[in-house]
Amino acid sequence: MSAPTRQQLRLRSIAWALGAGLAALALGLPLGLGAALRAGGCGFFYGLLAFHLQRVDPDDSHLQAGLVGAVCGIHSLGLPAVVSWPADEPIPQALAMVGPAVMMGLIRAWLPLIGAALLLHGTRAFATRVLPALRT
Repeated sequence: MSAPTRQQLRLRSIAWALGAGLAALALGLPLGLGAALRAGGCGFFYGLLAFHLQRVDPDDSHLQAGLVGAVCGIHSLGLPAVVSWPADEPIPQALAMVGPAVMMGLIRAWLPLIGAALLLHGTRAFATRVLPALRT
């Protein structure tokens, strides 16, 4: 089997990016259009990075998980404040008041990206392991 051409690699890279972006967008739609668009944009860049990571070191699952975490962190930086900080409260009480709302906001923001990552890598694993077995 010959090595893929640069054009084929570009098309695969774009397909990964679009696949992850569309999956994150679709998974984010129940959370609202704004959240879905942000998730789709981050999913697009995740797919682009994930494709190139697969080419460099396909067996490094820690690096792949780190990439998901990094994209989720970048996505979190773009989110609006969930609740305002109660300045007149001591820090432990303020954390107890703000913490649950912030964590639920982050989980809602991360779920579409994590789902897109699982879908993307699950599809890739299916295509590389099951489809060749079906052809024989």
